Amino acid sequence: MSLAHKYSSSSPHIPVLLAQILDSVKPISGKWVDGTFGAGGYTRAILEAGADVVYAIDRDPEVFTSAEKWVGDYGDRLNLIHGTFGDLDHHVKSEGANSADGVVLDIGVSSMQIDQPNRGFSFMKDGPLDMRMAQSGMTAADIVNSVDENILADLIYLYGEERASRRIARNIIKAREISKFETTFQLVKVIESSLPRSKPGQIHPATRTFQALRIAVNDELGQLVSGLRAAENILKEGGVLAVVTFHSLEDRIVKRFIQARSGNNPKGNRYQPELVEEVATFKKIGRKAITATEDEVRSNPRARSAKLRLARRLDNVAGEFSAFDIGLPKFNLGQLN
Repeated sequence: MSLAHKYSSSSPHIPVLLAQILDSVKPISGKWVDGTFGAGGYTRAILEAGADVVYAIDRDPEVFTSAEKWVGDYGDRLNLIHGTFGDLDHHVKSEGANSADGVVLDIGVSSMQIDQPNRGFSFMKDGPLDMRMAQSGMTAADIVNSVDENILADLIYLYGEERASRRIARNIIKAREISKFETTFQLVKVIESSLPRSKPGQIHPATRTFQALRIAVNDELGQLVSGLRAAENILKEGGVLAVVTFHSLEDRIVKRFIQARSGNNPKGNRYQPELVEEVATFKKIGRKAITATEDEVRSNPRARSAKLRLARRLDNVAGEFSAFDIGLPKFNLGQLN
């Protein structure tokens, strides 16, 4: 039985679309980079599928402590690196490798982080309003307690795609004048009071606002853009890029990056000038995003919104590109400090 089928619904973290990644890029060999190590599901599967070595990167120091029981099984085939995947090319080169045969990225918060109330990621569990993956720097509480109303509304709209962002921001400002936000449930209460009661089957009212704050705290979209650029820099000719995303903002960036770097920029029109055609650095694998099967969704509900996009590196020198052209929202995170 392959590692892709060894996870039960009771596992603390089930790798999403793992079987599809393995099936799409086999045979696996050489040097691989897992830029979002988490519980190590992708890393272990790639090693067992035949990779010579995996460079596993994560900004959360807790994940390496959790993996201590099994990492020794792989000896020097597994290199753990504490850092951000936006700098994965530098991390890999610092380990003595000048190129990689594959890069896999599982974007967003992990279920392990969500399941820990003290991390403050979940609107379903009360805990400190934190949301920091690296456990350092600005917290979500810092943002909602200090940022101006208009900036907060823009953040919730652009990073959470929340239509009621201005109403939510206005009510947050009113609430913090009475008492500073310290816990997740304090914020959930204000958000719920700002929106109509959700109907059966609809997402929780706090979903989009919590997403926006988490993305801002961790600069997740900026990291994604940097990670795509870094993967392009480190992959050798024939190397594979595999990216799993969970919401439209992430997927839009990955889709447009692969489209642009495959020499398939959309044609211009009278409203938007045609982009300069660049030399292709990738070739798309598959015509569209890969999604989870019904069986996988039943065993792992987190897979429902997941999309996998793959591309293979070509032997052309990478040029520069604009992050905004591939979908990065035009929001200045410096406004939050």
